Amino acid sequence: MFWKWSFRVFIIFLGLWLLLDLASRVGAEILWFQEVGYLQAFLVRLLTRGILWVVVASVSAAYLLVNLALAQRLKYPRSLKIEEVELQSEFQNFLSVDYARRDRISTPQTQDLKPLKLRWLLPLALILSLLTGLMVAHYGQIALAYWHSPVDNASLPIPALFRPERIWQLLNQIVSQIWDLGLIVGGAIAILIFPGFLLTAIAIVFSAIFGLMLFQNWAKVLLYFHPTTFNSTEPLFGRDISFYIFSLPFWQLLELWLMGLFLYGFVAVALTYLLSGDSLSQGIFLGFSQKQQRHLYGMGGLLMLLVALSYWLSRYELVYSSRGVSYGASYTDVTTQLPAYTILCVVAVGIAFYLLWRTLFWKPKSQYRRLVFYGLGIYLVLVPAADVVLPNVVQYLIVEPNELQREQPYIQRTIALTRQAFDLEAIDARTFNPQGTLTEADIQKNDLTIRNIRLWDERPLLETNRQLQQIRPYYRFPDADIDRYTLKTEVSSDQPSVPQPAPKQEVIEPLQRRQVLIAARELDYTAVPQQAQTWVNRHLIYTHGFGFTVSPVNTVGAGGLPEYFVKDISGDSTALTTSSQGIRESIPIGEPRIYYGEITNNYVMTGTRVRELDYPSGSDNVYNSYDGRGGVKIGSLWRRWLFAMYLKDWQMVLTRDFLPDTKVLLRRNIRQRIQAIAPFLQFDSDPYLVSADANRNNTDPDYPNGKSYLYWIVDAYTTSDRYPYSDTANEGINYIRNSVKVVIDAYHGIVNFYIADRSDPIVATWSRIFPNIFKPLSAMPINLRNHIRYPEDLFKIQSERLMAYHMTDPQVFYNREDQWQIPNEIYGSEPRPVEPYYLITGLPNVTFEEFILFLPYTPRQRTNLIAWLAARSDSVNYGKLLLYIFPKERLVYGPEQIEARINQDPVISQQISLWNRQGSRAIQGNLLVIPIEQSLLYVEPIYLEATQNSLPTLVRVVVAYENRIVMAQTLEQALQGIFQPVVTPPAPIIRPVEEGSPTAQ
Repeated sequence: MFWKWSFRVFIIFLGLWLLLDLASRVGAEILWFQEVGYLQAFLVRLLTRGILWVVVASVSAAYLLVNLALAQRLKYPRSLKIEEVELQSEFQNFLSVDYARRDRISTPQTQDLKPLKLRWLLPLALILSLLTGLMVAHYGQIALAYWHSPVDNASLPIPALFRPERIWQLLNQIVSQIWDLGLIVGGAIAILIFPGFLLTAIAIVFSAIFGLMLFQNWAKVLLYFHPTTFNSTEPLFGRDISFYIFSLPFWQLLELWLMGLFLYGFVAVALTYLLSGDSLSQGIFLGFSQKQQRHLYGMGGLLMLLVALSYWLSRYELVYSSRGVSYGASYTDVTTQLPAYTILCVVAVGIAFYLLWRTLFWKPKSQYRRLVFYGLGIYLVLVPAADVVLPNVVQYLIVEPNELQREQPYIQRTIALTRQAFDLEAIDARTFNPQGTLTEADIQKNDLTIRNIRLWDERPLLETNRQLQQIRPYYRFPDADIDRYTLKTEVSSDQPSVPQPAPKQEVIEPLQRRQVLIAARELDYTAVPQQAQTWVNRHLIYTHGFGFTVSPVNTVGAGGLPEYFVKDISGDSTALTTSSQGIRESIPIGEPRIYYGEITNNYVMTGTRVRELDYPSGSDNVYNSYDGRGGVKIGSLWRRWLFAMYLKDWQMVLTRDFLPDTKVLLRRNIRQRIQAIAPFLQFDSDPYLVSADANRNNTDPDYPNGKSYLYWIVDAYTTSDRYPYSDTANEGINYIRNSVKVVIDAYHGIVNFYIADRSDPIVATWSRIFPNIFKPLSAMPINLRNHIRYPEDLFKIQSERLMAYHMTDPQVFYNREDQWQIPNEIYGSEPRPVEPYYLITGLPNVTFEEFILFLPYTPRQRTNLIAWLAARSDSVNYGKLLLYIFPKERLVYGPEQIEARINQDPVISQQISLWNRQGSRAIQGNLLVIPIEQSLLYVEPIYLEATQNSLPTLVRVVVAYENRIVMAQTLEQALQGIFQPVVTPPAPIIRPVEEGSPTAQ
């Protein structure tokens, strides 16, 4: 009795705990979304997920449990004795020759039935129970995958459907894993022993899993009900692309759910009938009664309707086929597979309607009954024949001997739609023929390009920053980003200092664009000494990073170290040190504190009795109190309990340091922050920092007034893997657009989403679903808009697709005769593929310099340059792609060839070998290919670093042009060596005189 009451009390407390946990999660999320201003979007998602789970789980449970209950009523009772045969004697006679000729049972209750004896009953029951076990394994794997995935993940792929090929995969997995095999067989036997309880329990579990599947795929449901047309059709069925992006995934999701529902319902009911009346122990099943047959006919009719739907959807899935030489429906798919799926669909519909008609208008005997069973048998034979045998025969005997001729129109479809899906059609392809006529006058004419050649790579600059600018161990520079700023003055000396008021007589130089590397000094709590990692330090004192550094990419200070436009922590009202007053005016520093960043992974409380560490000043520390707009107030007792339950942090309830205005700052990692608000977008891997006065006139309500702040800009993408005929390659997607720019305030945590590509139908659909999230790009402050750049992740994907899909002729594509590749370069001492890089340069036939993203190409298995791709980032030209193709009959040096020439140069290789002595090593930096006028200039920096306590310094710059290579201490000297060579006469060659020769006499 005590244990029974204890168990009940435990269940009650567990239920209350789960209820409180759910309530705390929902309540805390509502308060957080209200703080960031996106509560409506959260409520729409919450309501959608809740409705989907309740409806799907309820419908599934009702269907399964009602049918199982009906089967329990219609099954044979256990007290029914068919014949007095013990199971042991039945097994003894099981293999007897006379077993099959035993007299049939002819009682009045069974005279119209067809009994199943043990040799048929046992295998049939075992097969159905094993099928149930496989379904449990399949949907259990789906449930585990969904359980471990984020709740708000909107890009989950639809799991594999429970079709014959999936059953075969499961069988192979189970046979290879002895434990899995034991569990499946043991479960199947348990179902045979305890069918009533286990079949009902599995039905309840399946209902919850089905609800979870639709719950996690809420995004596909919302997209289905708010589609936007692409105004473009695919060539096989002539349907708009929107059908494949928005509608087909929804129907596949329904198929996944209903297939499990109807198949399990049919199998569970059939097992209930087969195992009734102690059939296994009696060694014989009486046969299906008329009511049982009618019940099974109805469930079988629904199952066959779903099979018909499955084959109908399979017709559309052919546009994702990988059978032929190109992605999408091939000759075999169109001429063989498509008609086969159509026939199988029609036959399945016919069988389904007959079964449902028999269910509604039942007759004990039907003249078509035998025909239906024969039809089912023929159907089961047709399925593998039409799905496997016939397509393979056509592929090997008809297609492969004439592959180019048969596949040519389908290759054309793949090329066209892949180029559409990755926006390669928008690339402006031009011919670029290097003239090799670059002169010193051209170099002076392109002074802005020369002044912005990047000599400092991200890696050595970060290493130097960590040595010189981290100030304290708990600060860290997680990243350095390329950007461009318009500056009023240049750095006047190699030793920047704290800016002083400019004298009145100083003449401000004209504005000039400079390419810079900007890095945020964030707080890394993991670097705090272990003894100091207390709850108070973690959540109340160490709350934010401070400031940033800005370095020009092309200048070098004393000792080969980078120069800084912005650096240090000044310890007074100026906050950070700048190299000049003009720099301070050009790069505004209003609020340098970073509460939201790339490595701020913990939550903090501000406005408490404990002072927050602001920044170090000499041997002391300066403290600050957060006055930003971020955070949720937790001063009241119920809110403290709410967030303590949500965060599982009971110190929040026990501490006495909180005040009425205390706030908790959650999701301070900017990736987590924007992912929580817009989980249906894919975000770029490289957020970058911008220092700008975003609200200079105090007129923008989205940005706080009064100060300049630091902002993170993140590129966001809409993606899909459902674009017809578009090649998925390695990324698993076959459609992408950079549709959204996200701006996050590093101090206040305010997030704004701006639509950058209004022509994208997917973002148009999401903006209809969540109208309060997105703003037009024109609403972004101009000072921030000047810093948007073409995203590197998108550029990489497009450039990789372009390697094959620049070939638009089907025959050339089939032969792969003009395939490109991304060249390698030597970085450090290891070869690696060239990464896209940003430049400020003038494009050919363009009269001004601009900020571009650049990548060269070489032919497959060759090292000379064949083309280069540029993405523009400035003003009205933002987003435009230009492809410059070199003449094939001319040799243009590629990065690998230039690297080889550098390393083969006796003077350069000797110097590098001298540096690579014990205790130090030379690092060859990124080799940059820079277009200037109608020529190409190659520049590679060389760094020297110690093997311990690395502090890289820039020691040399190598410049190559045409057949000339020069290494010098500075870029200017190297360019002079290239374009102002000092011509000296060759030394005379004096040969030694051999003794005894005629000339010696």
